[in-house]
Amino acid sequence: MDRFHAIIPAGGVGSRLWPLSRQDAPKFLHDLTGSGKSLLRDTWDRLLPLTGPGRIMVVTGRAHRAAVEEHLPALEDHNIVLEADPRDSTVAICLAAAILERREPGVIVGSFAADHLIGRLDLFEKAIREAVQVADAGFIATVGIKPTEPAVGFGYIREGARLHIEGAPSARAVDSFVEKPDLDTAKEYVRSGRFLWNASMFISRADLLLAELERNRPQLLEQIQELAAAWDDPARRGPAVDRIWPKLEKVAIDYAIAEPAAGDGRMAVVPGLFDWDDVGDFASLAKVNSGGRKTDLAILGEHARVLSDAASGIVVSQSNRVISLIGVKDIVVVDTPDALLVTTTEHAQRVKAVVDALKLTGSSNVL
Repeated sequence: MDRFHAIIPAGGVGSRLWPLSRQDAPKFLHDLTGSGKSLLRDTWDRLLPLTGPGRIMVVTGRAHRAAVEEHLPALEDHNIVLEADPRDSTVAICLAAAILERREPGVIVGSFAADHLIGRLDLFEKAIREAVQVADAGFIATVGIKPTEPAVGFGYIREGARLHIEGAPSARAVDSFVEKPDLDTAKEYVRSGRFLWNASMFISRADLLLAELERNRPQLLEQIQELAAAWDDPARRGPAVDRIWPKLEKVAIDYAIAEPAAGDGRMAVVPGLFDWDDVGDFASLAKVNSGGRKTDLAILGEHARVLSDAASGIVVSQSNRVISLIGVKDIVVVDTPDALLVTTTEHAQRVKAVVDALKLTGSSNVL
């Protein structure tokens, strides 16, 4: 574990949580549970026992630097990587890995989303410690979540044969990654006991991660290595970013690295028995904040003024308006000073279509 560094890609707006989540206040900067901590700070705190403060690197957009530093005062200046503009998860994770490998050859890196909720931290730490052992044995490891229901909003990992790696008794080979299924297929996955939810956690020796990228995207790896070589020299970094960044391919790490590596037998998975939720939409947020009870109404907002009678769902209030709900089930109300969303938990995934429509109509002032 003394070679282990954590990478937190803090990007993405979380468009299915609009109008709460915006470009200037993305999902990872919000407290979505009333805990008093943002999702980003919560991620930092759960990684700290595994790494210490000096071995956590955050990759984020230039516009979010001040907010990230405010939420993470212990983040060291050389461990914040600023993206000129978003280039998806492959660039974010592999650039951080390449920088760390230059600083400390032989480093093991793990990437963890900035905007997920995780409970039962003892089981989380156990899974990550196993995954580090798997990575040290020469695999690219991921942590898959034991399904609690036939969810259709997540990708799945098909488990293969058990691996015999010291310190990682639950590790298995990855047979394949599977896209989000329909409900009948998801039910079959859960019934079989051979599938895990894909939580997009990847743990690997940095050199092996970069070697896998070279197999599949050699030009992208060359560009990332050139950026990494200049990164710790302020005089060289700016010109390198200006020249190379616009040419970088936008591609998710699942497609650029994980899926090809699984096909070639180089991916392994450690089952995660901890509680996990990616809080991907308001239905998920309602479930998290009501303790899973569908008959309850979850209320978020420091000064929320909500009256309810026989209502369930979720209300998120950022205004001083009184919101009254009578006899409505599975309602979603998000009230902000300049935008109001009303839908149901059943249609929560469709909020992204509203965001897309606002972009097409030029209404960027509310995004």
